Amino acid sequence: MYSAGDRPRGRRERNEGSDEAPLIERVVQIRRVAKVVKGGGHLSFTALVVVGDGQGSVGVHLGKSRAVPDAVRKGTLGARKNMHKVTLKGTTIPHEIVSDYNGATVLLKPASTGTGMIAGGGVRAALEAAGVRDVLSKTFGSSNTINIVKATIQALERLRDPRAEISRRRGLPATTGV
Repeated sequence: MYSAGDRPRGRRERNEGSDEAPLIERVVQIRRVAKVVKGGGHLSFTALVVVGDGQGSVGVHLGKSRAVPDAVRKGTLGARKNMHKVTLKGTTIPHEIVSDYNGATVLLKPASTGTGMIAGGGVRAALEAAGVRDVLSKTFGSSNTINIVKATIQALERLRDPRAEISRRRGLPATTGV
C-alpha cells in the first residue's frame, strides 16, 4: 500500500503511449445541478478537471452530463484537447504574476527551491498538473473554484521567460539556457 507521503491524493496518472510522460488528471470539483421544470427537477452534474504532464503542459475543462462518470470523462477529454505549454524556470515560475477571471484574482510568486507549494484547492491542482513545485500563491475576491482555476491557468499561459522576451523586443537572436 501507500505510506502517508506517497499517497496519490485524488490524482490519477495515465500513460497513453510508452514514450509519453504520464498525464496527471485531477478532478477539482463535482457539482450537482438541478434544473426545475414543470414535472419536477432534472439533475445533472458538472466536473471541473485539470490535466497536465507535470513538465510544463496543462489544460482545464468543465465536463457536463447526467451522470458523474460521464461528466468526468468529458472534462478529461476536453482538458486534453485544451492543453497549453507553460514557461517554467526550474521548479518554479519565472516571475510574479497576477491574473483575474470574472470575480476571482490569483497572485502567483516564484519561490526558492525547497519551499514547496503554498497554494490551496484549485490553484494547487492546476500548478501540480503543470509541474510547478515551488511557488507562493494567494487568491482574492471570489471563492468560486471554477473561476480560481481558470484565473490560475490564464496566469500560467501569460508567463514568459524574461531573457527571451528582452531578446525578442530588442530584435536579438534568442539566447539559450535559463
